[in-house]
Amino acid sequence: MIKNLKTLLPGLILCVAIATGAYFLGKQFPIVGGAVFGIVIGMCLVPMLKSRRAFFDVGIKFSAKKILQWAVILLGFGLNLKVVAKTGLESLPIIASTITASLLLAWIFQRLLSIPKKSAILVGVGSSICGGSAIAAAAPVVEADDSEIAQSISVIFFFNVLAALIFPSLGVLIGFDTLCGDAFGIFAGTAVNDTSSVTACASSWDSMHGLGVATLDKAVTVKLTRTLAIIPIVIGLTILHAREMRAAGTASGKNVSIVKIFPFFILYFILASVITTMCDLAMVKASLETCGIEMSILFGWMKWLAKFFIIIAMVAIGFNTDVVKLLKTGGRPLALGAICWIGITLVSLLMQHFLGLW
Repeated sequence: MIKNLKTLLPGLILCVAIATGAYFLGKQFPIVGGAVFGIVIGMCLVPMLKSRRAFFDVGIKFSAKKILQWAVILLGFGLNLKVVAKTGLESLPIIASTITASLLLAWIFQRLLSIPKKSAILVGVGSSICGGSAIAAAAPVVEADDSEIAQSISVIFFFNVLAALIFPSLGVLIGFDTLCGDAFGIFAGTAVNDTSSVTACASSWDSMHGLGVATLDKAVTVKLTRTLAIIPIVIGLTILHAREMRAAGTASGKNVSIVKIFPFFILYFILASVITTMCDLAMVKASLETCGIEMSILFGWMKWLAKFFIIIAMVAIGFNTDVVKLLKTGGRPLALGAICWIGITLVSLLMQHFLGLW
């Protein structure tokens, strides 16, 4: 036990230390975010670790795999299922349409652009659901390597920044400024990938039009509803991956059990969401104001820890990424990201128009 801890701690402490710096950089530049800073710093420090790589390797691998899964579990503490169900239902057809469009586009153009299947899955899932969090949930299921994860995160980040910069002006051109904040909030919540970029985009709209936080509240709620799609998507990917492994195993005389590869961390994610919902309901019913505040603070810390764990994992993934290979193969995944992003944007606008929301 002590021996394992000695081999684990150096790499883990290194990842946590760098993640702390990346976190504060992300606070200063929220449009970029701590996770992207974590990957970039990790990649930049790879040459410095070469001579001492074996000393840090166990902790780095632990951070890239286990801490990434723990981050997904902790994300569940940010989901009150009752609130999501109450305020997110009207956006559900738009959410379902954008997710379907992105996944279909990723599947079609993966073949046309000859992109590795795992990279295409991560780009498609990240574009359609919730950026880095969705990639973090899907990557262990499809057994994506760290370079594929880093590449997908980079693609999603690029289009997050574009969306945060372009969409407020696009909203004015479309005429969202003549409507209430809900229309743009739904648009931002369904067409922007990552939560930080959704927040930046919706906050800019509120500031431009003096709406307080009306658009932001709507956009974040829609985004949380999208996050729930992680559950069926990950379970679906598990079934597909099990079939592929079973087919390959049959050819080599082996068989694969879905139980062995099932991502049980997604069940803990669901459990965390249920606990959050039940605690919120209990606090409201009992009118325990002080206790309710304490629970709110606790869940707030859980959500913060989830985001910080993702940054730790991204640092480790940066350490395991071949920068030269990433640059050489980055063009086609970037093109796929553009296709998914444009597709989601158009479907979101068309569905709002069809539903009479603008």
